[in-house]
Amino acid sequence: MGLTVEGKKELLGLYLSDAEGAHHWLSVLTDLHNRGVKDILIACVDGLKGFPEAIQSIYPHTEIQHCIIHQIRNSIKYVASKNQKAFMADLKCVYKAATLNAAEIALDELEVKWGEKYPVVIKSWRTKWETLSAYFKYPDYVRTAIYTTNAVEAVHRQFRKLTKTKGGFPNENSLLKLLYAGMLKASERWTHPVQNWNLTLSQLSIHFEGRLDAHIDL
Repeated sequence: MGLTVEGKKELLGLYLSDAEGAHHWLSVLTDLHNRGVKDILIACVDGLKGFPEAIQSIYPHTEIQHCIIHQIRNSIKYVASKNQKAFMADLKCVYKAATLNAAEIALDELEVKWGEKYPVVIKSWRTKWETLSAYFKYPDYVRTAIYTTNAVEAVHRQFRKLTKTKGGFPNENSLLKLLYAGMLKASERWTHPVQNWNLTLSQLSIHFEGRLDAHIDL
């Protein structure tokens, strides 16, 4: 799924695979490129192995942003239930920080307070920090459009509604036909650009100087 230069959501492709490794993602991105997706400014991805590397190989100038929501969900799984409320309050100071510097200070404080109890969680944030923190360079209205893959998750929920009532599928094509119909139905509602798109587009044209010139008239 992508956002067009008009700020509207668009489903670009539907793919089936037994595994989600680098080879699979490379084939997906190669297909998108061959079909006309010549540039991607920012790619928001979840924690799937090999996805960022595949993006960089086909679109070397694309900025990678790891999905903050996925990172939070993965983190909370390792925190004891009695500590989750307090931990989440401290973690919120990291991902909701106003600036990158404030976020890094909050992350340091999170490690001081919780590092001994939950070293795996802290290490995960530290290891992925470069891609988790990419969105801090933008104003709030831009961050909203790029910090999470929830739009894709919403489509997946639509797919699950379609498939849960089916006993099975005779082959992959029959499944793909059903899901494609679901894609068309879901996209009927995407008639308006995402919130604050004009402001977002102005910011993107500055951060990615020259790469939008052929597509917009500022």
